[in-house]
Amino acid sequence: MRLVIQRVRKASVEVDGERISDIGHGLAVLAGVGSDDDEKDIEYAIRKISQLRIFEDDSGKMNLSVKDVNGEVLVVSQFTLFGDVRKGNRPSFDKAASFDKGKHLYYKLLEGLRAGGLKVKEGRYGAHMVVMFENDGPVTILIDTKKTF
Repeated sequence: MRLVIQRVRKASVEVDGERISDIGHGLAVLAGVGSDDDEKDIEYAIRKISQLRIFEDDSGKMNLSVKDVNGEVLVVSQFTLFGDVRKGNRPSFDKAASFDKGKHLYYKLLEGLRAGGLKVKEGRYGAHMVVMFENDGPVTILIDTKKTF
């Protein structure tokens, strides 16, 4: 699984001109599921998202998690995180999970985050979405559960 995590002041998702989700202060997470991902990758992603200390404490040091600051989490599926452009200019998505597998693991990620006590909103899996972020910092973290980077 590949994740792009942004510390945000606010974020929202629209589908067909209708706002379906929005959050205030917290994390915006773009999540791509890979063809070889499984439950272990989801567990790792849940731990990282929940415990990632990228919010500032009273001394201005990034030392607090989204839970510590009572923040919200917006998770949006994004298979294009597995786009490979090493050969040519048109991305190959061979390493992205199939639609059904990706959807299953995406919802497992949402369930796990909610079970951990986080306030989670979501995009609409498989839909064309307009996603808006107001990045705070800016702070952006990349995570690959296979630890390829």
